[in-house]
Amino acid sequence: MKTAWIDLRGLSSELATAVIEESTHLGIGAVVLDDPELAAKVPPTLEKAAVVTGETPTTLIDQLVGVVDILIADHSIAEKFEGVRPGLRTGVLVKVLGEETLQLACKIANEAELTLVEFRQDPSKIPLEILLAAADKAKGSIVTVVEDVEDAMVTIGVLERGSDAVLLAPRRVGDASELVRVCQGEAETLELEPLEIVKLTHLGLGDRVCVDTCSHMQPNEGILVGSYSTGLMLVSSETHPLPYMPTRPFRVNAAALSSYTLTPGNRTRYLSELRCGSEILAVNTNGGVRRVIVCRIKMETRPMLQIEARTASGDVVNMVGQDDWHVRALGAGGSVHNFTELRPGDHILGHTMTDQRHVGYAIREFLHEQ
Repeated sequence: MKTAWIDLRGLSSELATAVIEESTHLGIGAVVLDDPELAAKVPPTLEKAAVVTGETPTTLIDQLVGVVDILIADHSIAEKFEGVRPGLRTGVLVKVLGEETLQLACKIANEAELTLVEFRQDPSKIPLEILLAAADKAKGSIVTVVEDVEDAMVTIGVLERGSDAVLLAPRRVGDASELVRVCQGEAETLELEPLEIVKLTHLGLGDRVCVDTCSHMQPNEGILVGSYSTGLMLVSSETHPLPYMPTRPFRVNAAALSSYTLTPGNRTRYLSELRCGSEILAVNTNGGVRRVIVCRIKMETRPMLQIEARTASGDVVNMVGQDDWHVRALGAGGSVHNFTELRPGDHILGHTMTDQRHVGYAIREFLHEQ
C-alpha cells in the first residue's frame, strides 16, 4: 500500500482549511505546508512537512523547524539541517531536470531517509523507472510529486513497485479522498470459502462472455462470477492445457453475459457492461487480489450449464457458464475442475457477500434474487 501526501502550498486559506478537515481521518501520510500559522490548524493525527530551498527566508525556516514533523531541504543545503532539532525527521529534495540531476537523485535515494523527487514535466516515466531500479535495495522512502490523481495511479505502478508515496496539490475538496483511494488500492486478500456442488442443469443455448485482459494470468488465478450478487464462484483463467488449441493466459471464459463479477471498490458489474479499459479483480486460490484491465470481451452463443452450490452455512451460490469441458472452476490448493466433470458433492472456491447491490454498489435494503 502506498502513502498519500497532500501539498497545501499555494492553496487559498479557505481551500487549505477544507482539505485539512477532509484529510483528518483519511490516512494521509503528511501535509506539506509553508505557513506556520496554517500548521496550527493541522490536527496532531496528521504529520506536517515543510520543504525549504536556498531561496526560503531564514526567518521562515526557523519558524517552520519549530512546528513541523518533517523538514525536507533542497539537496544543495540539506547538510545544514542534520540534527537541527531533536525528533525532527529530515529529507532531501531533488528536482530532476536531466541526466545529471537524475544520477544525483539515484545517489541520494540510496542514502537519505526520505527523498522527495520532482520530475520535469515529461510524458515518459523512464526517469522514475531508472530511479526506482537504482534505489531498489535502499532503506529510505521515495516521495514523487504528481500532477493529478491519474498521474498518481501511474506513478505508484511503475516497475510494479512504484514510488513509496506521492505528493499532490489538490485543486478541490475530494482530491485528497481520491488520492487515498488510489494509494490504498484494493485489499491484498479476499476471503474465499469452499462451495459444495449440489446441482447441475444443462440449459441449452445462451450468450457467454470471455473476458480478455491485458495481464498474463496464473494457473491458480481467475475471476469471480455469479448469478446472484451475494455469492460468486472462482472461474479459472485459460492457462491450463486445451485440446486442439493453445492456451490463452490472458483470458477467462467467465459466464453468461448477465452474470456479476467483482470490480475495484467493492463493486459488482455485469459482464455485459465490461469494455476495453474496464478494471476487474483477478483472484487466486490463496485469496490474493489484483486489478487487471480488460482488453475486450468476447460474447458468443454457446450451450450453457447452470451450477448450483452451497456454502457450509447453507447459502446458495449460483452461476451459469458455457457447457464445455475446457471451462473450469478452481478449488482449494489450485485444483482445477472442468465444468462438464463436476458432480454433486465436489467442492470449488467462491466468495460470499452479505450486502445487496444496486447498480453494483453495496446497499442496505430488501432485495431478493433467485
